[in-house]
Amino acid sequence: MIIAIDGPSAAGKGTIGRALALKLGLHYLDTGSLYRMVGFEVMRNNADPADSQACASIAQSLNVGSFNDADLRGEKVGSFASQVAALPQVRHALLKFQRDFAAQKPGAVLDGRDIGTVICPDADYKFFITASVDARARRRALESPSTEIAAIKAEIEARDARDSNRNVAPLKPAADAVIIDTSDLSADEVLTRVLSVIQP
Repeated sequence: MIIAIDGPSAAGKGTIGRALALKLGLHYLDTGSLYRMVGFEVMRNNADPADSQACASIAQSLNVGSFNDADLRGEKVGSFASQVAALPQVRHALLKFQRDFAAQKPGAVLDGRDIGTVICPDADYKFFITASVDARARRRALESPSTEIAAIKAEIEARDARDSNRNVAPLKPAADAVIIDTSDLSADEVLTRVLSVIQP
């Protein structure tokens, strides 16, 4: 079983993806973390996030076990991740890793921005998890209380624009995805809705 969960940042797709994988006994991959790893390395090495050759080289040599979750959080790393994710060479470098992960038995839950449209277009179930910009900014503010919510909101809007308007694998729901707006829902309520589709 392959379950694809797509959506913008801070909509709750990671929370649901992890809970769903645990509930169903499946493997779980936050594919955004792969791009965050590349973005973090680009930032750490003072590389140009628009240099496709340099970024692709970093993506190809990525050691996914060498990163701490703390390294990958924060809007600055997220901004670099969004920029490198727009590069076709980087996406190509990470494509096989994601598809191989999805092919593991007994199945996998993958969350990201192009799982149902590009990575696993034949996934058994596809969900698009979204929320209002205000709701997502409030959630991010809880993680970064020292940052002004206006700045967080501006970064989310800028990232949405980059992710939705890039030429390669733009952020959008798959034609057959179930769309869930989590603005006014708890994580448990979202999980219940997702499970009602998979286990009616």
